Amino acid sequence: MLRQRDIQRRFDRAAADFDGADFVHAFTRDGLLSRLEPLCIDAATILDLGAATGATGRELRKRFRRAHIVSLDISAAMLRRARSRKSWFSRASFAQGDAGQLPFADASFDLVVANQLLPWLPDPQPVFAEVARTLKKGGVFAFASLGPDSLKEIEAAWIAAEDPNRHVHPFPDMHDVGDGLVQAGLGDPVLDVDRLTVHYEHASKLFDDLGRAGGRNALADRCRGLTGKDRFRAMAGALENATSGPGLSLELELVYGHCWGSGPSSDPLDYRVAANKIPLRR
Repeated sequence: MLRQRDIQRRFDRAAADFDGADFVHAFTRDGLLSRLEPLCIDAATILDLGAATGATGRELRKRFRRAHIVSLDISAAMLRRARSRKSWFSRASFAQGDAGQLPFADASFDLVVANQLLPWLPDPQPVFAEVARTLKKGGVFAFASLGPDSLKEIEAAWIAAEDPNRHVHPFPDMHDVGDGLVQAGLGDPVLDVDRLTVHYEHASKLFDDLGRAGGRNALADRCRGLTGKDRFRAMAGALENATSGPGLSLELELVYGHCWGSGPSSDPLDYRVAANKIPLRR
């Protein structure tokens, strides 16, 4: 289980350097936006969930020039960076909040996007329910996430270093995500998977980038003590030795998806039948 309070603190600290270390976010942002291109979307209101420093919103502005784009993030420091990059003439708003408890009315948005938000959710289902509630009928929810095959090399290296603690967040499976979207009332989900291999010359550079991008361990049951230097060196050595040739390589499983809003759900106890559909009793 992830601790939201710890996630907020990590992204507050990472805000100043995030743009220089968010190449995975940038890669999946491009993939997410390219998958939106074939869809016919006339979006007047857009919600960017987990907006970070606002890069996704700025890219969306190029296609939806007249749209009102709302950027929501749990980190106030990230939103300050996003606001500082806002164009004077663009219609944009910024809100700090929890994606699982959105402060917006029902059917508020034509398009909701979430780039790399799902990996940081203790449970994505409340967020899917809030997206379904705030998305207009016929609106689109599009997202990019990491799949469960991501960063397995790091977990294996910690095991090789005889560290019993878990260090890598569990990432949601594509099929579970699809089932969750349907359960929340979102329609016709389309998901696909891509792969990205990242190479580093040294393990120290990898962990520096993870820290600058806010990607440190936020598991509630993580070890609270300091990791010893010898064990960390053993883990880094195992990570580098697992890759043939110099340096080390990590594989990321990238999950992309989009689905459609069906409008506010009705009370399941309120079942209605058109009068002309009631058969005559003979």
